[in-house]
Amino acid sequence: MIELSHSQVEHFIADGFVRIDAAFPRSLADEARAILWRDTGMAPDDPKTWTKPVIRLGQYGQRPFADAANTPVLRAALDQLVGRGRWQPPTALGTFPIRFPSPDDPGDTGWHIDASFGTEIPDFMEWRVNVMSRGRALLLLFLFSDVSEADAPTRIRAGSHLDIARQLAPAAEQGLTLRELAANGFAETAQRPQVLATGEAGTVYLCHPFLVHAAQPHRGTHPRFLAQPPLLPTEPLQLERERGDYSPVEQAIRRALAGVDQRPDPG
Repeated sequence: MIELSHSQVEHFIADGFVRIDAAFPRSLADEARAILWRDTGMAPDDPKTWTKPVIRLGQYGQRPFADAANTPVLRAALDQLVGRGRWQPPTALGTFPIRFPSPDDPGDTGWHIDASFGTEIPDFMEWRVNVMSRGRALLLLFLFSDVSEADAPTRIRAGSHLDIARQLAPAAEQGLTLRELAANGFAETAQRPQVLATGEAGTVYLCHPFLVHAAQPHRGTHPRFLAQPPLLPTEPLQLERERGDYSPVEQAIRRALAGVDQRPDPG
């Protein structure tokens, strides 16, 4: 089994994400994309039918999607980052924001983190996040098409999860709403370096649940297909473990609260 290297795990703790190339076969991406194209009602070979900058499709649990989410390399990486037995194997991939080449503003490109509880409230800005990341172990970005810098790759503020952990800590179990977190436009993370989630179809980014990220307009030529499901936990994160067996997700939060903010050595 190919596992994440020590440097990859340290990169995740410090920068808040790790990229896995060929995390699932391109053939599964092709099968899944065919299903998605069918449901868009648009034609893959006729750009005149691509009339919106972005459309969103719902949960998909058919075989190519479920198989893509449960490859041995991904399962091993999830065990390493979250802890064996501490996460639920995905049975479906969440919302697909499919982005099309367009000069129009898609209207959804603001910086944010994904909220994880209180989601029964209709106003999503009132959904909540707490320092224990209740209800979410990771954010996953699955690339189902090749994504270059022109193809509306997700923007990531590397290391921003540390800022968010420190912001959440005083709110304890209750946490903060997305409206409260976004009140200043995530200005406390503006100094963080920006990374683009590019890669070939089959690439997956495993992201800390507090990672600040954003969409952007599509300036390329081929539609971008991406899934962004949460990884659900089987137990709450813990920042005080008797045995000290903290997962990298927990280690990142603990380092942030201890004031440690060190980027990995690129060498």
